[in-house]
Amino acid sequence: MMLKPGATIGILGGGQLGRMLAIAAARLGFHCHIYCPEAGSPAFEVARAHTVAAYEDEAALAEFASQVDVVTLEFENVPVAALRFVASRVPVAPSADALEIAQDRLAEKTFATKLGLGTAPFADVPDAVALEAGIARIGTPAILKTRRFGYDGKGQVKIMASGEASQALADLRGAPAILEGFVRFSREVSVVAARKADGAFEPFDVTENEHRNHILDRSVAPAQVSQATRDKAIAAARAIGDGLGYVGTFAVEFFVVGDEVIVNEIAPRVHNSGHWTLDGAITCQFEQHIRAIAGWPLGNPARIAHVEMLNLVGEGTARWEALAAEPSTKIHLYGKAEIRAGRKMGHATRLRFPT
Repeated sequence: MMLKPGATIGILGGGQLGRMLAIAAARLGFHCHIYCPEAGSPAFEVARAHTVAAYEDEAALAEFASQVDVVTLEFENVPVAALRFVASRVPVAPSADALEIAQDRLAEKTFATKLGLGTAPFADVPDAVALEAGIARIGTPAILKTRRFGYDGKGQVKIMASGEASQALADLRGAPAILEGFVRFSREVSVVAARKADGAFEPFDVTENEHRNHILDRSVAPAQVSQATRDKAIAAARAIGDGLGYVGTFAVEFFVVGDEVIVNEIAPRVHNSGHWTLDGAITCQFEQHIRAIAGWPLGNPARIAHVEMLNLVGEGTARWEALAAEPSTKIHLYGKAEIRAGRKMGHATRLRFPT
């Protein structure tokens, strides 16, 4: 199926990723309808239509589905039940099955392991007994994480010694958890890639990422890694995309250990570490996602410059004025009304062209 210009794309989620997806869709002649529980969401400003309703509201979901030609999502915490409900009425990409795996850290790690990919050592932690057993097997230091709904460092506690286990479990307030061993890595990198239903696959250049307070602060493309590491990261991302039967843009975050890559997380969506592609690639990650879900040929993902992406987070958003004065820097602000600590308000991309 190839959607023609004039078709309507439904997007579950109204944050900055939905906003940038809608802008990319409009450039290709599509209309967008945003479905989001939060009034005044950033994506509403750039879409033809929007619905404000809960993801559990089946009547609203059914009405939304009746008005669109395909449905996608901008973030991974859309309830799987909502996506399955919509999928019974209109095509959905990525699939609910892919989302279900990527939403759950235990399922995600198990999936990667079955593909033969390296991960941190891990253990399911349904209770205190399992946590003690996991620590005995994996050792410390380790990290206890909620299996679901964790991002930007939320829902995780370091365990430096076995005596800290009970407090760590209490800090997660009974949420199903996974224990992960520490990985001694030299770099964190990611591969953002797009895949179509027919298996066509186009990766962007491997990107090196730096975090501050568990939030992505800076991404640089290309990553300073060996060609062998680059090839392994892209091959692992392709194996994950094929294994999920994924349709759309997705990201895989890796730890680099020597020349090897260790899978950290799978993101079933466009990704913060791929924002550099808006200005630094022939086809950006958002356009690739729209092309993939619409059945269009994928664009050329080639990088056109050395790129540095800087997140504008919380009070750091005030940097936009100085950055805007740089002649080869592009500013992207997300239209959020309130600045809060840790809230992503925008980003900037610095471009350095070959001489």
